[in-house]
Amino acid sequence: MRSATLTLHGWRKVPAIAVLFWVVKLLSTAMGEAFSDFLVFHINPYLAVVVATAGLLAALVVQLRARRYSAGPYWLAVVMVAVFGTMVADVLHVVLDVPYAASAAALAAALAVVFAAWHRVEGTLSIHSIDTPRRELFYWAAVMATFALGTAAGDLTAATLGLGYPGSALLFAIAFAVPGLGWRFLGWSPVAAFWAAYVITRPLGASVADWLGKSALGGLGIGDGIVAVAFGIAIAGLVAYLAVTRADVPDDQRLPSTGGAAAG
Repeated sequence: MRSATLTLHGWRKVPAIAVLFWVVKLLSTAMGEAFSDFLVFHINPYLAVVVATAGLLAALVVQLRARRYSAGPYWLAVVMVAVFGTMVADVLHVVLDVPYAASAAALAAALAVVFAAWHRVEGTLSIHSIDTPRRELFYWAAVMATFALGTAAGDLTAATLGLGYPGSALLFAIAFAVPGLGWRFLGWSPVAAFWAAYVITRPLGASVADWLGKSALGGLGIGDGIVAVAFGIAIAGLVAYLAVTRADVPDDQRLPSTGGAAAG
């Protein structure tokens, strides 16, 4: 079929899941939060939306057109989703005056719809099954929803529930550990544990970025721009390391190019 030819031999388009995956994911959520806030509050909100939308579309086109996983395009797409997802949640609250509780609930429902449709069509939500264009589209739709939901959830706990940014960061750090512990010691589904942890990385990273960058709600007031640059440098360094070492390349891509790579 035509759709099966758009990925090289059915190889996965996402990285292997290891410690560095979670480190870069957390850094990308924090950088996306800080960079989005810097664009919106320090430059121009309308220009920020245009820039973020264009950047997101360009990054996704590059990622979707790639025939196999590559660290640079993949993590660029994640960063741009982080920036855009932050703006989606902020627009709902700041522009449309939707309470954080309502936006978080609506975005959670949207994520549930994506997961339900994905599972109904493909029969799995496993990160190890992202080896066709349709599954990759479902994957990025879910990623987009998790980023927007996480932003709203982080603002809900920090502002509406009064925990402040450091309290929210601590809450989500504890919550982030729960799925991993449940999977390792209690026999939780690895797919459910992965997506639970993935969702929680967003409010965790965003709360850390806000705690560092902002002066309100217990923040240190370093500045969104400085925080965005610092996290951006860290992401660039780690992604360059992954690109060179290929430490996060899925096992199926480590097979010789002339033999044995299954067509998925």
